Amino acid sequence: MVEFIKVASKSEIRNGYGKVIDINGKSIALMNNNEKFFAVENTCKHMGGPLGEGNCEDGKVICPWHGWSYDLKTGKNTFNEEIKLETYEVKIDGENILIKI
Repeated sequence: MVEFIKVASKSEIRNGYGKVIDINGKSIALMNNNEKFFAVENTCKHMGGPLGEGNCEDGKVICPWHGWSYDLKTGKNTFNEEIKLETYEVKIDGENILIKI
């Protein structure tokens, strides 16, 4: 069953940074890009770096290990669009951030 699950409050994640969330065995990077929130799979396709521990800017999440970057809306790698992260729908309810799983 697909549903929205509360995963954080907006105040928990500083602008330009993220938080790693584990839901149903999935590791998800929840990122704050100029007060817009995005959720993508947490594992970089390059060497498995933790994207949620990296930062984001200009609509992209940047892996802290080797600098690979991905579009936060589409999940596509900025170097090769055939490489893609899974993305998750995010909904804001007041101060709460919810992810559709």
